[in-house]
Amino acid sequence: MTDRAGLDEHASGASAAKAEAPVEHFDVLIVGAGLSGIGAAYHVQARCPGRTYVLLEGREALGGTWDLFRYPGIRSDSDMHTLGYSFRPWTDAKAIADGPSILRYVRETASEYGIDQHIRFRHHVKRASWSSEHARWTVEAERGPEKERVRFTCNFLLMCSGYYNYAEGHRPEFPGEARFQGTLVHPQFWPEKLDYANKRVVVIGSGATAVTLVPEMARTAAHVTMLQRSPTYIVSRPAEDRIANGLRRVLPSKLAYGITRWKNVLLSMLFYKLARKMPERVKAFIVRLAREQLGPGYDVHFTPSYKPWDQRMCMVPDADLFDAIKQGRAAVATDHIETFTEKGIQLASGQELEADIIVTATGLKLQLLSDIEFSLDGARCDLSKSLSYKGMMFSDVPNLAFTFGYTNASWTLKADLTSEYVCRLLNHMARQGVTTCMPRRDPSVEEIPLLDFSSGYVLRALDVMPKQGSRKPWRLYQNYAFDLLMLRFGKVDDGTMVFSRAPKLLKAGAGEPRRDAA
Repeated sequence: MTDRAGLDEHASGASAAKAEAPVEHFDVLIVGAGLSGIGAAYHVQARCPGRTYVLLEGREALGGTWDLFRYPGIRSDSDMHTLGYSFRPWTDAKAIADGPSILRYVRETASEYGIDQHIRFRHHVKRASWSSEHARWTVEAERGPEKERVRFTCNFLLMCSGYYNYAEGHRPEFPGEARFQGTLVHPQFWPEKLDYANKRVVVIGSGATAVTLVPEMARTAAHVTMLQRSPTYIVSRPAEDRIANGLRRVLPSKLAYGITRWKNVLLSMLFYKLARKMPERVKAFIVRLAREQLGPGYDVHFTPSYKPWDQRMCMVPDADLFDAIKQGRAAVATDHIETFTEKGIQLASGQELEADIIVTATGLKLQLLSDIEFSLDGARCDLSKSLSYKGMMFSDVPNLAFTFGYTNASWTLKADLTSEYVCRLLNHMARQGVTTCMPRRDPSVEEIPLLDFSSGYVLRALDVMPKQGSRKPWRLYQNYAFDLLMLRFGKVDDGTMVFSRAPKLLKAGAGEPRRDAA
């Protein structure tokens, strides 16, 4: 099928307008070629053989987060036996992996399964329009630096574009920052040639990015101070999983990987459950671990005011942050910023932190589905007003799914389950000879916020995120075992999901869906 501009432009002797590129059609269109998108593509080609698919990636390289972020020490804060794909074992010795190793793993996966041949780079998706008459999405993207408009159609749209804005991080304006004579940097846009050797550095923030930056920069910097408004829960964990490495020596890699994956899943679920059931005891345990590393003088810097898992915990491999502090290469200041000065930062307590470089590790800016403009049969669709179905689809929106990982566990655990479920859904539709699936909203279901989390990046984005419901299948449980049973083994036709066949296909008797095996 093609769509060409048929009008000639004769004004002022202009030549005929260039024809638009043909509209390509795919069974499945995946937006994003990061960790989630590559995994989704694998599941589609493995579980739905014969279906065509394409990945549209706005950037010039695959890898998503792991290609975008280049700050010193960039690494995972989940172990790679759960952050890795279910279908491809992680075999490196380090379970807490650095960014380049993770990027290599994603790229090797894409190459090994031929997924990289299905990626269209520099395709920034702007709009997606659904036609009930034809049961398909029309997706419009801007291609390349010239932002040439290109269009695709697909039967099913799978969004794997992450949850934050790649073009803009969260960076509050600080009083007097224009006075600062040094270098001001945001981790999301790290300068390639920034030299911090023998420099005094202040890192503003105490989240995952900050606790990664501080020990890494402290290796060569004159000194690094982590400046936080309030403490965060920080837990040390071995960079290498000795059990995993031992199992791999005596068992096939897939079996060893599967055992380790479930070990880590169950341990994290147990810890989360204990934290929710006995928050004060778990809090005392975590604070005690930090005290054992640093002594009682640092309690004020590592004793949060909130309960464990009200915000995501920070993990440091092999206690590297604590070691940097003990060795005097790094320090923590818990205070508020009064103003920036020419030499650094003046704190509310009166102390001045002198710095040559200030890093604003102040967080991400959340974004729902890359701010793509969605419409249904010509009417603008505001997805933030919808309910999230099984944590992966939107109420009353057809043939659209999105990947959103866990806040209390590895992102990929939920990403894998989401892709598996989409494949089950597609195969069910093919067997039944239907073209449309849509979770029908129950008006009796009460709305609640999508994420029960007090982190700043979540609270800042509540108005742009969809809601969850008060009961299943609209409830988001943040529980891998529960989701596995629901998404891998639960009914696809559950009474909430409504299936139909496009009027156009009914009338024409054409376009019979493939009846692939499940």
